[in-house]
Amino acid sequence: MAGALSVSQVSAVQASAGTARLPEVSELPSLRQELALHRGPRLRDGQPSWTLHDPVRNQFFQLDWLSFEILAHWHLGSAERIAAVIADQTPLQAESEDITALLEFLQRNELVHKPGANQSAEMARRANASRPSALSWLLHNYLFFRVPLLRPDALLAWLLQRLGFIFGAGFAWATALALLGGCALVYRHWELFRNSLVDTISPSGLVNYAITLVGVKLLHEFGHGLVAKRHGCRVPTMGLAFMVLWPMPYTDTNEAWKLANRWHRLQIASAGMATELIVAAWATLAWGLLPDGDLRSAAFLLATTTWVSTLLVNCSPFMRFDGYFVMSDFLEMPNLHARSFALARWRLRETLFNIGAEPPEQFAPWHARGLQLFAYAVWAYRLVLFFGIAVLVYSFFIKLVGILLFVVEIVWFVLMPLASEVKVWRQLWPKIKRRRRTWLSALVVLAAIGLTAVPIPGHINAAGLLQTSQVQLIYAPSAGRIEQLMVADGDLVQVGQKLLSFSADQVEQQLQSARSRVQRYSAEADAGAMRSELRAGLQVAKAQLSTAQAARRGLEARLQELAPSAPADGLLRWRDPDLRAGDWVAAREPVATLLSPRTWQVEAYLSESEIARIAPGSKARFYPDGRFGDPLLLTVASISHDAAHVLPHSELAGVMGGTVAVREVEGKLIPEQAVYRVNLLATMQPQALAGQTWRGRVMVEAEPESLAERVGKAALALWWREAGW
Repeated sequence: MAGALSVSQVSAVQASAGTARLPEVSELPSLRQELALHRGPRLRDGQPSWTLHDPVRNQFFQLDWLSFEILAHWHLGSAERIAAVIADQTPLQAESEDITALLEFLQRNELVHKPGANQSAEMARRANASRPSALSWLLHNYLFFRVPLLRPDALLAWLLQRLGFIFGAGFAWATALALLGGCALVYRHWELFRNSLVDTISPSGLVNYAITLVGVKLLHEFGHGLVAKRHGCRVPTMGLAFMVLWPMPYTDTNEAWKLANRWHRLQIASAGMATELIVAAWATLAWGLLPDGDLRSAAFLLATTTWVSTLLVNCSPFMRFDGYFVMSDFLEMPNLHARSFALARWRLRETLFNIGAEPPEQFAPWHARGLQLFAYAVWAYRLVLFFGIAVLVYSFFIKLVGILLFVVEIVWFVLMPLASEVKVWRQLWPKIKRRRRTWLSALVVLAAIGLTAVPIPGHINAAGLLQTSQVQLIYAPSAGRIEQLMVADGDLVQVGQKLLSFSADQVEQQLQSARSRVQRYSAEADAGAMRSELRAGLQVAKAQLSTAQAARRGLEARLQELAPSAPADGLLRWRDPDLRAGDWVAAREPVATLLSPRTWQVEAYLSESEIARIAPGSKARFYPDGRFGDPLLLTVASISHDAAHVLPHSELAGVMGGTVAVREVEGKLIPEQAVYRVNLLATMQPQALAGQTWRGRVMVEAEPESLAERVGKAALALWWREAGW
């Protein structure tokens, strides 16, 4: 890297190269003498670049060739003289507008000063103008602030001497082999890896993950610092940055902008991610090789934490994390977000108003479209992210504080950027109002708003269960062995028809014994009535006879139970299609289902907003799962007015492929939200569906509803639900 030059040294170099030293005039303010220039990499168009360093604030600014030449001749004091000398000595052409724009940039960033009595007053005025209000300061520092904790420069130099081997090719190859080996072991033991991941989702597991994440992020930041130190940069501070009160470690590597080699800057930007990937590779291999125990559990936590934090957070170019800086350096586009945002806003204005303004920068058409799409993706990503953060803030704080912080999030990140853009539109209004495109865009927007108020016919989709309206279960009377099946699965049976029989050897023996006792006690009673010497035992004989007759009747009824019959006409379906004679069943186990072939119904569960759009008589269609063909036509028969406290059919639960979100409590499925039972009757015979229960999709014709009405109802319901304090 070339050595740094002060601004005065640059001017002296240019003068010694043949630049005439003209008398200075007071038209241009003098530059601050402590500023330094560093030679930078070549830009995408091939021109050289320089980096301007403000050591007081440790800020860096990239300059193109023309800006450098203007600064090199700044001592001439006159815009006209600077332009003339540049045109005479270089192939560049400097316009007065270029010099004026550079002057505004220097003044805005306080890189110039004016000697004289008014200097202090001017600086005080600028300081007061730039000082934010108390509310603005509070909001900005609530959203983002930094706390320096360590000056690591000396420590990094000491570590670099002892960890230099990690930058060698041997260590890189070893890490690559560790990564391949770890991935192979995870693939081989995937079930164990997945079960371990599930087991760690617990309060203690989450605490362990949090502790591991802190350690990984410390290694991440030291990775940035070591690579920066290796390339000769000073690392002044490390500490914590707080984004919406969420702590994140940071390392000040601003001096990377001094590097002329952009690949060195790219290495510094990606060093944190590379560190995490190295840790992840070796930790994954360790998990695959270590025996069960604390060390293996620690390796698992380290591997999963680093993979997730690197791939999902650090690699994202949509926030100003490592992925953004790597992408910016790789594309050789400093301030990628700001430049793409400016281009996207320009395209938006041209699309809406066609005012004919020049783009903020000139790019190839494909390059410009890519930057615009990137800006739109960043806006969408941040909108979802910040809205999610706002919801989390609302959820984790007390309600009043949560509402306040939620409003701050939405205003700062969503409404203020919109207000800033609208402010630009107001400034351009004299041009905008004269363009025909403006009124066409306004007409399109009004039409779109109007369409949201147009009621649109729709359908409500839900999971439903098709079954007959009359279903009876046939139970085993007691534990026993099936002796005979008298009907086949799917047969039509009549009331009283025998369905099956159970083994009754023991009951028949008891019945035979009971019948014998009845005969004996009957004979004794008859004899006592006929013979006087036996009359004394007549009452005892009658009591014994009555007892024996009751036992006989009970055993005869028991024998009837062991051969169940059809309680009504219907279609019989065995619960187990593989049921055979000789199989044993438990007491009161359901063995068959008797279906009435007359009336079929579908049972479904809908939310409160959905049942408000249907009524008894609404038409519907049923599409059974796993079958094709014409749907079954239905009509809404009844709608329950009370929410279901328990979901009776597990087939309709979301975890089983249904549409009702539930949680299991003591073996019962409890709906997460209020749902109401809806019964729908089939207006036609189910044909091939008859004879068994089917799960499928129900499409109910709903009352027309506009998008605005739907959103309004949802907002009102949310407000009503959260209004309680």
